[in-house]
Amino acid sequence: MTTARAENGTTTAHEGPRMRKGGLLRDTGLVFQRQLRPVLRRPVMLVFGMLQPVLYLVLFAPLLTGLAGAEGENPWQWFVPGLLVMLALFTAGFAGFGLLPEMASGAYERLLATPANRVALLLGRVLRDVALMLAQVVLILVLVLPFGFRTNVVGALVGLALLAVLGIGLSTLSYLVALVAKQTYVFAPVLQTVIMPLMLLSGVLLPMDLAPTWLYTLSRLNPVAYVVDAERALFAGEWGAAVGLGWGVALALAVAALLVGARMTRRMNV
Repeated sequence: MTTARAENGTTTAHEGPRMRKGGLLRDTGLVFQRQLRPVLRRPVMLVFGMLQPVLYLVLFAPLLTGLAGAEGENPWQWFVPGLLVMLALFTAGFAGFGLLPEMASGAYERLLATPANRVALLLGRVLRDVALMLAQVVLILVLVLPFGFRTNVVGALVGLALLAVLGIGLSTLSYLVALVAKQTYVFAPVLQTVIMPLMLLSGVLLPMDLAPTWLYTLSRLNPVAYVVDAERALFAGEWGAAVGLGWGVALALAVAALLVGARMTRRMNV
């Protein structure tokens, strides 16, 4: 109801204090519902969003068969956890594209003019992206089970939670870049320049242990690589240092992105 009034530009001064009283949580919930509604009307969009990782799974994973090491002995067990991180990278990383049409049409500026909590305008979108990403991850896990993929249930649940934290950080950063870029022709090349190296240096497609020393060193500077290592360990039911390191990196990324996002959205002028 808050959003509808805002978009129609009919919010009254009398309603303002009452709407602010609900605070961050209520406004976040309203923004989340508003952003989720178009997807619920057309759930097939979920499938389109996961096509690229599925293509990698079908066309690339069989190439690993026969390689030395764990990735060659059982390509599915090695490849699927990394593929889920790739899905998070694409789904959350490209989230900012959804904001650009609203900025171009002026709808986002009208939202900023309402008494709605500005951090909620960002957080509701981010939570919608994470919910969609987790739904796609579950669909992929269901798809690979008939092909012999097996996992530790507890480890998989912790792995999904780790993906959610990573998604919060990436989605927030994507929206922040969109707010700065404002135009699709600026946002797209900037995002592509960042996302592709993050994916290639994360070890999702091939083990970075096989890379030259300089390339392996670069991969260690990539925060996504630590999440990939943690996901592979968790889905294998292992609880070593890689898990703690992956969680630490993902949490630091999410907290830093949210702090910057909150500061930036509060300072935006209508």
